[in-house]
Amino acid sequence: MGKRILLPAQEIDLANVQYVQERIEAPHLTGFLLKLFVWLVESRLFGNAILSFLKHQNKMTQILRHTVIPEEPMFFPEFPTQEPETAVDCVDEDTQPTLRVEHALKCLPSYDSSKASRVAHSNSFLYWTIRDYADAYRSGQTTPSNVAECIISAVEESLNRNPPLIFFISFNANELRKQAAASTRRFEEGSPLSILDGIFIAIKDDIDCYPYPSKGGTVWFHKVREVKQDAVCVSRLRSCGAILAGKANMHELGMGVTGNNPHYGTTRNPHMTQYYTGGSSSGPAAIVASGLCAAALGTDGGGSVRIPSALCGVAGFKTTYGRTDITGSICEGGTVEIIGPIAATVEDVMLVYAAILGSSTVDLARLRPMPPCFPMLGTTDNFNVLGSLKLGKYSSWFADVYSNDVSDTCERILTQLANNFGIETREIILPELEEMRAAHLVSIGSEALNHLYPHFENRQRKALSYDVRVNMALFESFLAADYVVAQSLRRRIMHYHMEAFKHVDIIVTPTTGMTAPKIPSSSLQIGETDFETSGYLMRFIIAPNLIGLPAISIPVGHDKDGLPVGLQLIGRPWAEATLLRLASAIEELAPPQKRPAVFFDFLKRV
Repeated sequence: MGKRILLPAQEIDLANVQYVQERIEAPHLTGFLLKLFVWLVESRLFGNAILSFLKHQNKMTQILRHTVIPEEPMFFPEFPTQEPETAVDCVDEDTQPTLRVEHALKCLPSYDSSKASRVAHSNSFLYWTIRDYADAYRSGQTTPSNVAECIISAVEESLNRNPPLIFFISFNANELRKQAAASTRRFEEGSPLSILDGIFIAIKDDIDCYPYPSKGGTVWFHKVREVKQDAVCVSRLRSCGAILAGKANMHELGMGVTGNNPHYGTTRNPHMTQYYTGGSSSGPAAIVASGLCAAALGTDGGGSVRIPSALCGVAGFKTTYGRTDITGSICEGGTVEIIGPIAATVEDVMLVYAAILGSSTVDLARLRPMPPCFPMLGTTDNFNVLGSLKLGKYSSWFADVYSNDVSDTCERILTQLANNFGIETREIILPELEEMRAAHLVSIGSEALNHLYPHFENRQRKALSYDVRVNMALFESFLAADYVVAQSLRRRIMHYHMEAFKHVDIIVTPTTGMTAPKIPSSSLQIGETDFETSGYLMRFIIAPNLIGLPAISIPVGHDKDGLPVGLQLIGRPWAEATLLRLASAIEELAPPQKRPAVFFDFLKRV
């Protein structure tokens, strides 16, 4: 095979770039055939040949081994200097979490205290927000302890359903009662710590939350890695009075985007329980969508917050790389992962984000982040700022979806933004999307092994689910040279996106290329491997991980079967406030949400 020599990225003529539809060639396997395939790829005799063939069929060999790339490697996102955002309230990195939350709260529109009563006495559906719960606590309508009892009953009910919903991997009713009692006392004394006091927040199972173990969706990881304290972001939530509800289910080790977990059971989509939630933050998204908790924390290294948020009809926020300190998570130390909030509404995403933000000492030094800001949504300037935004859309990519229901639903929102705010959508070109996908796969796979190997022995491989073992075998086939090539590609992809941002403020795509896929019954016991479905789910989410950009998924409607559709906004580095501003406007324009088939209505109940 001859070498392909790439021109420097700055010399690429965008007018000559042709979009190449993504086509993944790999078998969809469950049951005995999956077991056989795993045996083959792990064998010394056949494994190398099978993986080499699959990588060749999917152009990875050509991209990684037979391409000359002139750019130097970029081993973590290197962001050019950005212009400050407008109509925002900025805070210092070292501001206390409670004060940051107070700043964010003041940026929201005035709270309508009559909404809860109107919704409770009507047939309309709206999710209860953090401010709804805070108002109910302050007014004496209910207490955190009362809500805790409702959650405990709901978790038990969810496990007794057919099929069981499997929201949590670790859940302790007494621990929940203890936290709720402390919060209830603070309200009785008139001294809640913040608007987040008494708000129940689920924590994904790969983020440390003492005294729970962090299993990462496995049956063994907690035995070799002890949890001694909260992750940094969890500690910040706790300081605001949030009640940490337990460790939410996930795709094992984050190595999958459906949410399938044969060890603990696969979390079901609250909208239709025979469908996947998406992953890997399957439990967090389903918990929020079902009303069980107002918010959750997930990790996102390859869409793992945004994919399940889109499939479950809630909002999921991936911050700029390094904006949040991920110390205390299983994925800490990588270059593509963040910890981000999932919530039913954009305002709740913003409040939780305010609590958890803050870079690590290392990231402060090497990334030099701009000050974190919140959009001032309650001011008259908000409308003018919205009208000045320019959106970028790569039409050929935008339309490359499994069902036109997805692209058409997202397109309608762009039309409404133009009609209501005068927001212009411009055509952009983003070259080398195939190369971007290959670079991300090598980066996240190699870094996942780097995190895992200090705790891993070969006997534990047999305790992993079969689809994770396939991914492990693929990741182990990458060379050090492949990783370096991937980082050179990262620099090219950064260049193309920064060039696009010279003309637009936000890039818009569907969040996923399809709505929630159906769960094959044959996958429940030992899992499945379906790279084609994974490709559709990951089609649009990779750039924010590979080059560290902020992104948010917002629900914007449903497909013909009633399954949620998400729209993704991708922003400039450190421009979280701009994303939150537009996401809030989109939330107001989107059609009414449908009540999930499984929904726990605690405020109406009490």
